[in-house]
Amino acid sequence: MPNPPVPLASDLVDDVLARLGLSRRPAPDADGLRTLYGAWCARVPFDNLRKLVHVHREPPGPMPGLDATDFFRGWLAHGTGGTCWAANGALERLLTTLGFEARRGLGTMVVFEGIPPNHGFVTVAIDRVHHLVDASILHGAPLRLEGDRAEVAHPAWGVRAERRDGVWHVQWRPPGYPNGLVCRLDQIDHRTDDFGARYEATRAWSPFNYASYVFAHRNGGTEALANGKRVTVRADGTSAEREIDDAERRKTLVEIFGISEALVSALPPDMPTPPPPKPNAT
Repeated sequence: MPNPPVPLASDLVDDVLARLGLSRRPAPDADGLRTLYGAWCARVPFDNLRKLVHVHREPPGPMPGLDATDFFRGWLAHGTGGTCWAANGALERLLTTLGFEARRGLGTMVVFEGIPPNHGFVTVAIDRVHHLVDASILHGAPLRLEGDRAEVAHPAWGVRAERRDGVWHVQWRPPGYPNGLVCRLDQIDHRTDDFGARYEATRAWSPFNYASYVFAHRNGGTEALANGKRVTVRADGTSAEREIDDAERRKTLVEIFGISEALVSALPPDMPTPPPPKPNAT
């Protein structure tokens, strides 16, 4: 069993809640969770920007955002979020500090069959029912995992889930996947706290190591930079995408996503993602 997470410093929590637009600490109940997660989705992007700077400069030390305090200081200073291991780790730490019964989970973004677990997420138990609050999928409201089907209804960021053979499968709409993608929640209560090791393992190769990726709620829908394109999903669910060059990428990061100019100026140029390394023969 892992040790209970160390609470975040009280002054940092106050700064984070103020940046989230919350004037007081939410109660650790269903209403409080809905308020906190809704504010998170509205203001904290899923992105790889600090990670890009880190892996291309290859400085010593831990991956950016691995420590929740570092994650939130980066967000407060630069407007950045993180990839799944960092963002969901920070969200879980904030939730437990506020008194919620939050747990990290281990899942799989099923980009092809047979892929091993590659995704971290968070659930919160309320009245013995798990509620998914994923800092990568950003589904706007907690997804109550009860019965055999669950849904957050929204044209732009809504999700649908069903339980198959006892395992939840969440259908969502990431940029670059017009037909949607399934996230399988393999272990809802992942008690071996190995998010750090899994995050560190992505240093050598990850689809998020080569080009800017940002996914965020904007104007009632979502905005994203992915694969050299700007992808907009409007509040009614209609979408548009177009290729952008490096100058527009940097301008969009500042003006649309609110990323600091200091961080944007440190970004390397986008580059094609190479294929993953082949495992060693046995």
